[in-house]
Amino acid sequence: MQQRRARRRRKGGGRPYEEYAYVLDYLPMGNPTDRHPWHRNKPVIQLVGEDYFILMEASPRHGAQLEVGERVYVGPVAEMRDKVFRVEADIEYDDLTGFAKETLPSIIEQIVKKKEPVFVEFFNIAGPITLRFHSLELLPGVGKKTVMKIIEAREREPFKSYEDIRNQVHIDPVKVISERIVEELKGGQKYYLFVKPPRRELEQPVKPLFLNYLGTIYAKLGRQLLGAEEASSGEGAA
Repeated sequence: MQQRRARRRRKGGGRPYEEYAYVLDYLPMGNPTDRHPWHRNKPVIQLVGEDYFILMEASPRHGAQLEVGERVYVGPVAEMRDKVFRVEADIEYDDLTGFAKETLPSIIEQIVKKKEPVFVEFFNIAGPITLRFHSLELLPGVGKKTVMKIIEAREREPFKSYEDIRNQVHIDPVKVISERIVEELKGGQKYYLFVKPPRRELEQPVKPLFLNYLGTIYAKLGRQLLGAEEASSGEGAA
């Protein structure tokens, strides 16, 4: 029953769900320190979703061979889950193994590179949070002068690519977006641009503000924005 309840929390209430995810760690003998009892002595996969960066634990299919960094299907169509038997629960950063935490930044960067249309659109639409504080200032190393450069450049013409941003603003958009996503996954933020705040923070008297830019961008542009080469590769599909 505990497993089924965890899964319903992921799918119920119109909440976003992941279709594909990347393997952060695979423990074929289980994780003795896992807070979920059913994963202490059974095979467990720790993953990060590629659309909403949801951290998950899953059970592999019997005999499945998994590699760290591999992209696997975790969506609702059971027949397509050739390597993942079932996603058991959403987890938080502190639930990750030490190895998964080390792997996370490079995999997040890999996802951000592939999601170029999504995050270029973020630079085009990001707005102020208060009269004196802009959401772009939440990106590591981006101060008010850089924010003004971004706004002035996009007012002339919307950004079209990461290279466009690099050339006009002189920042590495992949680096700053990736670092921000990792910070948000760790928790403890006042504002969240991309990742839904941990449940424990949403239950506090003073809740963080979730700006949900990914939801806004997917609603505008559509969710499937990966390159044609990746979409045709069949990774993670049956």
